Amino acid sequence: QVQLVESGGGLAQPGGSLRLSCAASGFTFSAYAMYWYRQAPEKEREMVASIPSVGDLTSYADSVKGRFTIARDNVQNTVYLQMNSLKPEDTAVYYCSVYVPVRKLRYWGQGTQVTVSS
Repeated sequence: QVQLVESGGGLAQPGGSLRLSCAASGFTFSAYAMYWYRQAPEKEREMVASIPSVGDLTSYADSVKGRFTIARDNVQNTVYLQMNSLKPEDTAVYYCSVYVPVRKLRYWGQGTQVTVSS
């Protein structure tokens, strides 16, 4: 069974940093692209960052470019989101995700809350 477990969320001051982790199991992690999404209250879920299974052709939402970095460890089956220069508008629940084409399914973690406030 596919499992995605996020951790590392919490409270940060504007300009501060947080590092999110997502531990994956139940599938061949190294074969799939991984994603971070976020959802703020009363807003649509948006893709924040993605990383391919091989290489470093990462992509980011315009709102986080230059501040956030996605990375993966295919030995530890973990994907990370390093968030720097945090802004109050980054406040949201952050989810990691994987899409498995053969099953026509996208899988989600439980989410981790990030709050940026002074």
